[in-house]
Amino acid sequence: MPDTTGPGSTKIGQPLTGVRVIDFTQVMLGPCCTQILGDFGADVIKIEKPKSGDLSRWSVAGEGANNPVFQSLNRNKRSLALDLRGEPGKAIIRDLVAKADVVVSNFRPGVMERMGFGYADLAKLNPRIIYAQGSGFGPTGPNVHKGGQDVLAQALSGVMARKADPHHPLAIYATALADFSAGMHLVQGILLALLQRQKTGSGQAIDVSLYDSMLSMQMQEAAMWLGRKKDLNWAAMPLSGVFQTTDGALVLVGAFKENPLRDICTALGIEDLSKKDHLKDLAAQMKARDELQTIFRQNFSRNSTAHWIRKLEEQDLLCAPVRSLAEALDDEQTAANNMVVGGLLAPPIHMSGGGFEVRHAPPALGEHSKDILAELGYDKARIEKLASEGIVQ
Repeated sequence: MPDTTGPGSTKIGQPLTGVRVIDFTQVMLGPCCTQILGDFGADVIKIEKPKSGDLSRWSVAGEGANNPVFQSLNRNKRSLALDLRGEPGKAIIRDLVAKADVVVSNFRPGVMERMGFGYADLAKLNPRIIYAQGSGFGPTGPNVHKGGQDVLAQALSGVMARKADPHHPLAIYATALADFSAGMHLVQGILLALLQRQKTGSGQAIDVSLYDSMLSMQMQEAAMWLGRKKDLNWAAMPLSGVFQTTDGALVLVGAFKENPLRDICTALGIEDLSKKDHLKDLAAQMKARDELQTIFRQNFSRNSTAHWIRKLEEQDLLCAPVRSLAEALDDEQTAANNMVVGGLLAPPIHMSGGGFEVRHAPPALGEHSKDILAELGYDKARIEKLASEGIVQ
């Protein structure tokens, strides 16, 4: 993915061309947000600590600073390695903010304020600044200073307790669900604030947390509990599930049909269980879920995944093979959707004009430091002095 353009975007059609983002984020919540902004035209300046940089540069043992985890979250950004412990580094940030549109961070609440970069501080420099913060639990409340992390948000929000089968052990969801969800909510907040600024001329502060994002994803379940004090669990429906076959597994969703149990039985080549009194409707089937699931498991284990997918699709039932990520990445649908670009996943947003463009490869630590300072009007001698003093790398 070569860097084929200069600073920012040169493609006028991109939605965020001309928007400058000062990015203090690291690991995942913030970086997946700012990568989306960069993918669609924003000039994202990634502020990193000299010598070490973003924590995700070192999250994979033996893979080096530009490992695949870091690369997956930091395309279309420019790296400025800057020591913020003293006034010279902080002065550079203030110079950047004065000409920026958005500042994004995902430190614990209070960290930016202690550095002198709270919203009140930066809004004095630039009243149009949009100040977006991602955190574990939000800026107030009993957990405000607790370390925020994806798995903790899964546990505390109730997501981890949700299981398709009560007999299954509790487990960590194997993909960073909270980080990605909160990152996308942070993108939404920034875009809404940019639209609002067109009307008011003023910026504003935005807060998104892992905890709130996990609660929000359970909106249907929460409404059922708040309104009826009943549990709603779509994964525990009696005619749905994941079933082992002779060569793998498939998932079946027995819903959205007049009599899905009858059609499942037809696909399996067994008697129509929906004719039995104790299985005649959904309410009855819910009570007999264990019985039905046992019958399904026994029958699906008799033949291959491909065999059963064919039989189920003949009955117009929703089903799919359970595949590995490697298989999904190699799938024709993935290629048709142009979801792999330059060895990384592309954003899942497809636009007919002015969409995703790779302008910058994931940067080496401090790769763009001198260029960014030059754009601020710093002369060569000043830049070299800052570098020699270790303020920039």
